[in-house]
Amino acid sequence: MLAVVFPGQGSQYVGMGRALVEGFPEAREVFLLAEEVTGLPLGRLCFEGPEDELTRTENLQPALTAVNLAVWRVLAKKGVSPVFVAGHSLGEFSALCAAGVISLEDTFRLVKLRGELMAQAGETAPGAMYAVIGLARERLEEVLAEVPGQVYLANHNSPEQIVISGEEKAASEAAERARAAGARRVVRLAVSGAFHSPLMKEAAESFTEALWKVPMRRASVPVVLNVTARAETDPERIREALSRQMLSPVRWVESVLFMYHQGVRNFLEAGPKRVLSGLIKRILSGKEVRILQAETPEEMDKALEGLGRFE
Repeated sequence: MLAVVFPGQGSQYVGMGRALVEGFPEAREVFLLAEEVTGLPLGRLCFEGPEDELTRTENLQPALTAVNLAVWRVLAKKGVSPVFVAGHSLGEFSALCAAGVISLEDTFRLVKLRGELMAQAGETAPGAMYAVIGLARERLEEVLAEVPGQVYLANHNSPEQIVISGEEKAASEAAERARAAGARRVVRLAVSGAFHSPLMKEAAESFTEALWKVPMRRASVPVVLNVTARAETDPERIREALSRQMLSPVRWVESVLFMYHQGVRNFLEAGPKRVLSGLIKRILSGKEVRILQAETPEEMDKALEGLGRFE
């Protein structure tokens, strides 16, 4: 059984998607439509940068989504048929589009708006995010409870890596206390705000208004949602979960374990880099699973060959 997973912010690099667009007309069509809908030069940003312009939240969200969905279009044309799809944070919108819940056009409208709102929130309610590595979740929760101000668990990425998010002062103090409590590493993330926390309340409210205007269809493939870490096909329940996504933790560990316990033994990361592949490997350490990755034509061929051998 196969699950296709889509990466989110942090997986980008200058040059992503170029070889795919040059090699496959269906990938080129995704980029052309994405540029038409968003009005952004996504091809130039992805293929040439500059990096500081690409990584601006309002540009990055539609840019990375274009790469993810260009990869998916090629995979789908080649007959890849997963039993689940999932995406990490921003990547969830790629998963919903792949499952037919949201049209390609509406997906790009939504991620453009999401990027703009999250960038604005970073200016009006400044915050910070830190990756805490090598400290148990229970101990980190104890640390956060001792810190004055607003700081929260934001992403449970792997058994070893948890991201915290909150007000600048509170998040910084929590990071120092996590180090003192025995964290192996604590790394500040290069993001513009306190994502996946209640500090996104204003952005989430504006996004929800837009979300309720977008037509959604029943998922053709169950989507494992960030907010619940469970599979869903009902469009209204998906819409409700999406309205809470900016405010809620990304339950990635639970999502991967859910898919594994449902019988998934093949995971294919559709998008740039290998961030999710690395996380899945750590989550399912010691388990017999195959983790594949596809973005370039060469990776695509290797992934398809690997899936063929597994069948």
